[in-house]
Parts: sequence; C-alpha cells; structure tokens
Amino acid sequence: MQERIVITGMGTVNPLGLNVKETWTNLIEGVSGVGPITLFDSHAAGVQVHIAAEVKGFKPENFMDPKEARRRDRFEQFTIAAAREAVTHSGLQITEANAGRVGVIISSAIGGLASLQEAILTTHTEGPRRVSPFLIPMLMANGGAGMTAIEFGIKGPCFSVASACASGSDGIGTALMMLRTGMIDAALTGAAESTITTTGVAAFDRVGAMSRRNDDYSLTPQPFDKNRDGLVMGEGAAVLVLERESDAKARGAVIYAELAGYGATADAFHVTAPQDSGEGGASAIRMALASARANIDEVGYINAHGTGTLLNDQSETRAIKASFGDLAYKIPVSSTKSMTGHMMGATGALEAIFCVQAVREGILPPTIHYETPDPECDLDYIPNKAREINTTLVISNAFGFGGHNAVLALRKYS
Repeated sequence: MQERIVITGMGTVNPLGLNVKETWTNLIEGVSGVGPITLFDSHAAGVQVHIAAEVKGFKPENFMDPKEARRRDRFEQFTIAAAREAVTHSGLQITEANAGRVGVIISSAIGGLASLQEAILTTHTEGPRRVSPFLIPMLMANGGAGMTAIEFGIKGPCFSVASACASGSDGIGTALMMLRTGMIDAALTGAAESTITTTGVAAFDRVGAMSRRNDDYSLTPQPFDKNRDGLVMGEGAAVLVLERESDAKARGAVIYAELAGYGATADAFHVTAPQDSGEGGASAIRMALASARANIDEVGYINAHGTGTLLNDQSETRAIKASFGDLAYKIPVSSTKSMTGHMMGATGALEAIFCVQAVREGILPPTIHYETPDPECDLDYIPNKAREINTTLVISNAFGFGGHNAVLALRKYS
C-alpha cells in the first residue's frame, strides 16, 4: 500500500501577513490585501494600473544578515522568511546524516524581475561596468531554492519549477512524486514571487489581464462576479515541509494534513487564454483525484484559481462542472485571490496552505467583493463571509499562462 505523504510545517509571507497565523486570521475575516502601489511611483512610471497586493511591513534584516539581504532579490528574501517559518514549524532537524535525503523544490514563474529591470536601466544609464556582480543569482528563478538549500545545509535534489501561475502547485506535486518513489525522505517545497515593478505591471496590463479600478480598489478583484474586470497583482512566498507519514510519526512531528494527490495537464490551446471548455483543467482535477484514490463525492471544498478575469473564471467554472457534474452545485468554491491578489507562481503554494487550514479548522475562506452573479459562473462561491463546514478532502486549482493546469488534493489527517 502506498504510504501517505503528510505536511508537517508551513511558512508564508504574503499581502495578508508575515506568518501563517496572521495570514489565516485575516483571510477568514475577509480582509483585503489590496492597496495603492508603494514599491515604485506608478503615476510617474506612466502605467495605467496603480494598485497591487503588496507584502506590508516586511524587513529582510529580520530574517537574514543585512549585507546578505542587499544581495538578494525581494522574491528570494520572501523565500528565506517563509522557509524559516516552515522548518521551525515542523521541527525537522537537518543534519549531515540526512541532508542528502532532503529536497528543495521551491518554484518561481518569473524570478528576480525587479533586479533584472534595475540592471537593464543601469546598463543604459551608467554603463555595463556598473551592473552588480550579484545580478545572476538575484534574477535566476531557482535562486530561492538554491539559497534555501544553503540556508539549511540541504544537499538533496534542489530546483525550481517554472510553469507560469501553476509553478507553486507543480513544484509541490513534483515533491509529492519524489517522496512517493523514495528519491527523498523530506522536502521543503513551495514558491515565491515579486513582480510588482513597472515592467511587470505594464506587461500584465498590456495582456488585458489587470483590474484598473485605481479609485475603487476596495472592491477589486471580483472573482466570479459579473462585473469583474481583471486580476490584481500580488507577491509573496509560501513553503511547506513534506514527509512520509512513518518518518513524521517516528520523530513525533505534528501532522497538519495529508497531501493526497496531484494532477497536471496542458490545454495545448493558446499562450495566454484558457481553453473555453475548461477540459484541460477538468482533466487535471480528475488526475488529482485518481492520484488521491478519491471519489468526486468526497470533495468538500475547491480553492479556485479564480483570478477575476473574464475568461479564466468562466473556463474554470466549466472545468469544475465537467469534473463533478451535478455535484458541482453542491461543492463550496472560493477564490482567496479576492484577498491576496494574484501572486503569480507563488499563489498555488499559498493556497495549498489555505487548504490545509480549511480541513484542520473546519472553516472555508470566502470570495470577497462578490455582489452580482454571472449566469456563466453559477456555482457556490462562498460570497463575502467564511463558512464553517467540516470536510475531509479539498482540492486546489492552479491554471497558468501557456495552458498549464495543476491541481492538488489535500486530505484531513486522522
């Protein structure tokens, strides 16, 4: 019989908080992390979007040497902060004896965009000799994973998965498979992202994906609402510690939930737009449930990708209906991006933590800003207020540009 893979530690830095406890409290209370952009002067930059879901009050020197922090991109600073909380939370001891049996799979869709943008400007204004010698490790997408391995002395497999907004979930799913095959005994896995820059905001706005409700930002994003007008960019990191059940029990670890299944597919349809039918997402959902050896009637909650864009929310609704049939109308669904914004590659990792908390606490987070139903999105989206429901199995959807679909299934541990 296949041994269960369990979650023994969690850590995060995101627009709702600088740790798991603070984040969960704000999430359940329906607090929005959206506000005016402060990381750069969006008005002077000439971009049309002036709002984002920024990480607030983060001081990297609280998590690393100040000199070291200056040599790290913001997404890498987030990674170390989240990883430290997760490892402390888990009580996992990494020693010379087990370092080669621990993996680090911490993903990023884009990597150090802020450092790259700054370096390009420096090259043009001051010349190439003024570019930082630390630029490469600051911009590479695997930087967070590599620095985490250095931080904890981990010598097992170490890499980053890049599959757009599915990166975090794909990384966690990859760690699950590596544990199941016996390649590693434990994993630090998750994702980090920090793309709130002139280039990042302008690029996603030019694709037509961003909300421009600069004056009414307290009402956006509006996932699944008829009046939704796009996503709000977020940032942050989330890291989980995964182990085999027998190893976790042997060392007396607290087990928070089981990572039961993973599914991944490609739409093979369009480089940015989702497939209208949602079939690619539906296939990933079915694959995740098969991986978890679960039936569709066991699912008690779906943490939706739910970006707040017109096409994504419609296609995801169709994917859920294609997967669950008439049961789709009985399963509560919510988009926590209505509060955190869209953290790009890191979103799936944070939402996995939300799913763990949902099965542990018996509380389902809401979709805030939901006011006007859309006939094309007619499921139960847990509007505006958290709901107390005990459930044993939940799924988390992550669908990314390029047609990447990744779904995680998490089960209450008993």
